[in-house]
Amino acid sequence: MTTLRKNLFVTGRPGIGKTTLIERVLGALDIDAGGFYTKELLDEGRRVGFSIVGLHGDSGVLAHVDYEGSFRVGKYGVNCEDLERVGVRAIDKALEHSKLIVMDEIGRMELCSPAFREAVGRALSSPTPVLGTIQDRANAFLDSVRARPDVEVVRVHAGNRECLVPVLRDRVQELLGE
Repeated sequence: MTTLRKNLFVTGRPGIGKTTLIERVLGALDIDAGGFYTKELLDEGRRVGFSIVGLHGDSGVLAHVDYEGSFRVGKYGVNCEDLERVGVRAIDKALEHSKLIVMDEIGRMELCSPAFREAVGRALSSPTPVLGTIQDRANAFLDSVRARPDVEVVRVHAGNRECLVPVLRDRVQELLGE
């Protein structure tokens, strides 16, 4: 008998709509999900950074062009304090109280924090299903997540983006036993 992979990630090029897809799947489900998502921060239509938002209300600045932190990804300074305050806390709360853990996104910015990587590991190893996005690039940590036998990765592209909402909704419901 084949065991279902309980951790479901979407991947694809930047800007393809991974976060929007996750939001639409969550909107199509009637469950208490916990975790976090990331959003672009815009200034006069120009991307200047990213926020991190907990599904239960906390938010912070994940990265910003004006942030002078010790970790940089491209032109962005990464704010590990907000990543841990919002992201790690949201994962841990979801582990305690939610039927589904949402992690949008696991990427280079988020990997600047050892505490965040540990929280991701706890979530993936828990009995609670995970729905998330994972950056489509080679990296030892990202590669180890994708290689886990309990992880399924779905590639999003312009041709399948719209039809994936019901597919992923049904897949999550299957994982939840609904």
